[in-house]
Amino acid sequence: MTGGHLDALDGVRAVASFLVLAFHVAAESGAMLQEGFTGALLSRGDVAVPIFFALSGVLLYRPFAASALTGKPSPRVPAYLWRRAVRILPSYWLVVVVAMLLWSWDHVSDGWTWLMLLLLGQNYAVDPWWTGLAPKGLAQMWSLSVEMAFYILLPIFAAVLAALARRAGDDPDRRAVRLLAGLGALAAVSYAWTLLSHYPQHRPGLSLWPPRAMCYFAAGMVLAVVMAWAAARPDGPAGRFSRGVASSPGSWWLVAVLAYAVAASPVTGSRFLGVDDVWADLSELALYTVVAFCLLAPAALLPPEDSPVRRLLGNRVMRFLGRVSYGVFLWQFVVLYGWYEFTGQEPFSGGFPGNLAVVALITLCLATLSYRLVEKPLQRLNSLVRR
Repeated sequence: MTGGHLDALDGVRAVASFLVLAFHVAAESGAMLQEGFTGALLSRGDVAVPIFFALSGVLLYRPFAASALTGKPSPRVPAYLWRRAVRILPSYWLVVVVAMLLWSWDHVSDGWTWLMLLLLGQNYAVDPWWTGLAPKGLAQMWSLSVEMAFYILLPIFAAVLAALARRAGDDPDRRAVRLLAGLGALAAVSYAWTLLSHYPQHRPGLSLWPPRAMCYFAAGMVLAVVMAWAAARPDGPAGRFSRGVASSPGSWWLVAVLAYAVAASPVTGSRFLGVDDVWADLSELALYTVVAFCLLAPAALLPPEDSPVRRLLGNRVMRFLGRVSYGVFLWQFVVLYGWYEFTGQEPFSGGFPGNLAVVALITLCLATLSYRLVEKPLQRLNSLVRR
């Protein structure tokens, strides 16, 4: 359970990628601002971002967690960082160039802008020329900036957690407990950071910095520890927990749905891209973490044999959508704004279902081309690094 590809998580990635696309179309069309429960549900589609963060936590920390529990060598950090850079940056750079040429032509000669964008530093820009999260067509990339920070920090987190685990001796149970305690401390950083962003005055820009999202990454890393622990001790606590999750996936998904429904209520604040106060912010952190963890757990803790979850999330269609999901994430705003300009639509003018269908189809086509022409060849390059 600590190695190999997990097909079911491809399905989760596919669900998250199209959920965030639906969220952005709902925002542009104004559907999320409509009265009623449907608008409220659409307004919390940004929960897809914590799901992506948790996915990164479980997938990338898996080999580090196994190493910390068993004492086997951990992944080589230079090779790990190289693979992450090759996997993420080239496709992202392509979209940055396209968006800048389409909508920010006046700034293409600005070296500072290119440096910020190409190095994913836009979250930390002071008084940028653009309004909102980034230049037009690139607003969703704030989350990729957070992801990249996590990729860079993960080997440090892993080394600290491994050192903490080794102090418990060679017993995998005691090591696992220490890892989980350390991850609890990492998750607490998000809540402390949120308080810091609100006091003594509200500084919403801090919500785009990596500490705000640590609880989501930690949720995925907890699952990675459970997987490694269950592999080391199949009859131990983690093994029993994994079998319990695998035997009742619907219960976990029901909890995720209920947490999502609660998050769609006023407890998490106003609907449109922001929070009202510190309690709404803290509530969002807690509820989104529950959604991400409970959605991922049945897919990550699957038994080796066939199961309904594997058939649902790991079938050929879902695996394909999961493979191209990064392109779906990257291209969606380019397609969304291009479609609105082509059709002459104004923002908040309605038409959510039709716009969603067209934008999703065009985005999927571009994502497929991007995968085949850019991502897949680079994955072959990454496979050489693994050797």
